[in-house]
Amino acid sequence: MIYNNVELHNFAEAHEVAGEAGVRLQRVPESVRTRLENAKELMLHPAGSEIRFVSAGPTARVTLSCGPAGSGAAVKVVPFFGEYDLNQRFTIREGEGPQTLEITMPEGFQSRIEQLEEKGEPFSPRVCRLMMHFGGVVQFHGVEGEGIRPPKPDELPRVRYLAYGTSITHGGCATEPYLSYVGQAARRLGADAINLGTSGTAHCEPALADYIASRDDWHFVTLALSVNMVGGFTREVFRERVSYMVNTVAGADTTRPVACITIYPYAADFEDASDPESSAAKAPAFRQILRDAVAECPHPNVHLIEGSDILTDFGGLTCDLVHPADNGMIQMGENLARRLRPLLGSILS
Repeated sequence: MIYNNVELHNFAEAHEVAGEAGVRLQRVPESVRTRLENAKELMLHPAGSEIRFVSAGPTARVTLSCGPAGSGAAVKVVPFFGEYDLNQRFTIREGEGPQTLEITMPEGFQSRIEQLEEKGEPFSPRVCRLMMHFGGVVQFHGVEGEGIRPPKPDELPRVRYLAYGTSITHGGCATEPYLSYVGQAARRLGADAINLGTSGTAHCEPALADYIASRDDWHFVTLALSVNMVGGFTREVFRERVSYMVNTVAGADTTRPVACITIYPYAADFEDASDPESSAAKAPAFRQILRDAVAECPHPNVHLIEGSDILTDFGGLTCDLVHPADNGMIQMGENLARRLRPLLGSILS
């Protein structure tokens, strides 16, 4: 969305909140967010979301804050110019008030920008991208600089990839926003990532399925469904919700590929499965339910990807044996891009 001469990427609404300065940036509109049972708060946290703009001058100043008060949260901001890391890092902390980030394009980079443009990369090197890593609510106060404008369509990737899933999709335990497997896959495919991962709360809520289906700004989607439901949902509810999400998203436009990913390998795969209500028993059952939902879906654009074909090295996990570390995320992005490419056909050409 365009707001105050910048593009708010992976944000669907700049929401004015009574008594709060600035506007609250959120990944789904408030009309959708308030209908969510579990992911309501997480949709206020960025997931590789970006503030994007082009400046006629070398320096721009962007003012942000993190809230709400009392959350103890912080948001990491990582500036890029196009595909190029500025090698600066900022942390916006709750309770410290608005913070102005001064972003300057290096003189040596500026002098070579026309040569860099000739490389034909998906992002123009003129586009300043303030990538954000989840951890709190972002409030945008404004941007100052010479000739600030939003990027033009030909300065951004032509293809857009939407991803839904758990904290693994959200980017949990990745040290940088671009190191999520979603970001890594998107980069390898030359696509722009729309990340609707929702840590701990990817419960396949029907309202979110309806919202994803209603959006016309993505070309393909991955649905990682969903280790978050193993603990508190029955097989029957999981089957109902997964079937609804798969059929609804795929049926909205059968020209757009929908790739459904079974639960990634994790600690429960090594536990005793004798108790049918244990995670060790339910995780493989949930994987099979998703396989069945894909097989039974009447739409031709639905595809199944096994999570074990994406996270192929168990050593890529952190010590919680659930969330991938950076090496695991990179491998997942590489493997996912490899699996997606044949499904996308002319979309990428």
